[in-house]
Amino acid sequence: MSSKNNNQINIPQAREAMDKFKMQAAQEVGVNLQNGYNGHLTSREAGSVGGQMVKKMIEAYEQGLQ
Repeated sequence: MSSKNNNQINIPQAREAMDKFKMQAAQEVGVNLQNGYNGHLTSREAGSVGGQMVKKMIEAYEQGLQ
């Protein structure tokens, strides 16, 4: 099984903003995220960062509806 990362951002200029967003989400849930490779994270830690990002995106979308 290959560990190839297929995550792609549709707008390359958004990479920096997404990285900043990910770091903020990690800080909010108390995960020590570093720039670059983060192979030291447990699945639980990585999942909590992703979950926090989704939570924030949903909140932003709901705010836009009001």
